Amino acid sequence: IDVAVHRFPFCIVWSPIPILTWFLPFIGHLGLADSKGVIFDFAGPYTIGRDDFAFGAPTRYLQCQVAPEAVDQWDEALAAGCKIYEKRMHNLCCDNCHSHVAVCLEHAGYAGRTRWNMVELCFWVFFRAKYVGVAGFVKSWLPFAFVVVMIAVV
Repeated sequence: IDVAVHRFPFCIVWSPIPILTWFLPFIGHLGLADSKGVIFDFAGPYTIGRDDFAFGAPTRYLQCQVAPEAVDQWDEALAAGCKIYEKRMHNLCCDNCHSHVAVCLEHAGYAGRTRWNMVELCFWVFFRAKYVGVAGFVKSWLPFAFVVVMIAVV
């Protein structure tokens, strides 16, 4: 992992979505990185971002355990998921970046599973992902803390 150049091999990456994450800090934007650490994300309707994460640099990451003999399968699964999602309309509630990551993990058979869903991914990343550093923590939580303080004051 090389945070400075945004390389996160075999990682699920997360960044806050302005306004939405400020009120619901467990909701953010997900992407998935290939074996070289290049991030792919379902960035919008019919759009797969490659090395251009939709909401800025990741603030959190969760590294998946991929065996050396499964590296090609990981990259092929990511390519297959991207091929599917580059033909899909983006829907904030039910066919989104989390769904894209879930489909990629399904194609990879990650953790011996053939079914993943966006809710599982949301909470798995929320509770298990590491911050890229202090700046990642601040970028993830400061807006929410500000909203909570403003509500408490008013």
